[in-house]
Amino acid sequence: MEAVGTRAERQAELLKRAGIFLMLCCGAALFSIPFLWTVSTALKTNEQVFAVPPQWIPNPPQWGNFGRAWTELPFPTFVWNTVLVTVLSTFGQVFSASLVAYGFARFQWRGRNLLFYLMLSTMMLPSQVTMIPVFLLWRQLGLIDTFAPLVVPAFFGGGAFTIFLLRQFFLTIPKELDEAAMLDGATPFGIWWRVLLPLSRPALVTVVLFSFLGHWDDFMGPLVYLNSMEKYTVSIGLRMFQDMFGTQLELLMAASLIHILPTVVLFFVAQRYFIKGIAMTGLK
Repeated sequence: MEAVGTRAERQAELLKRAGIFLMLCCGAALFSIPFLWTVSTALKTNEQVFAVPPQWIPNPPQWGNFGRAWTELPFPTFVWNTVLVTVLSTFGQVFSASLVAYGFARFQWRGRNLLFYLMLSTMMLPSQVTMIPVFLLWRQLGLIDTFAPLVVPAFFGGGAFTIFLLRQFFLTIPKELDEAAMLDGATPFGIWWRVLLPLSRPALVTVVLFSFLGHWDDFMGPLVYLNSMEKYTVSIGLRMFQDMFGTQLELLMAASLIHILPTVVLFFVAQRYFIKGIAMTGLK
């Protein structure tokens, strides 16, 4: 009887897992439809784009659309500007946020909790509220139409959410490791660099992903601070592309795929660390 019961439980568990897997596959397929339609549209002719009924599979695929989208506007310049801003901002955000999170997680000082909660409260402040004062500040410094307003703020804390994420992860690391490093002569900076950061790789990868996606897709910042075409990022370039080639949806979709390709590749490459970092951050 026990064997029959065990077999029935295994079958029920197997059916449950199969149902969950099928549900997840259906959800993934549903949410993949916009991306697949974008890819399909990017490979069509203009006549196939507006065909009725819609044509999913291009015949033949128009691979030249990507070449046209790349050369109609100075997209190589836009991509280089975006890469420069994103890499510098991501480095600055990870570096500064990890230092601030280290201070909140490992040191005892008067007013620490109050300052931490005050920092978290800034997450409730819409960016539109501070947009005009910050713009006037950068204008007084003479840095409008430069990359400084897009890059420099990342080196000053990295944002409340990033600091919170790293602080929570640092709290899961035993303090005995810090004490052992101090007995070996490590300085506080050495503990941060040699102990906490290597053990926080999943959280750091998560922060890198969030930071990369945020700066790569940033539209409002470049729109407010950049005026010259040679300094535009891809987000602004796509808006220009839409204004100039709005009826040529195949070229617009090809340009959009060029824009999102690095983020898709980065996510799938770092997916394992990303999920692990999110899961382990809430263990404390």
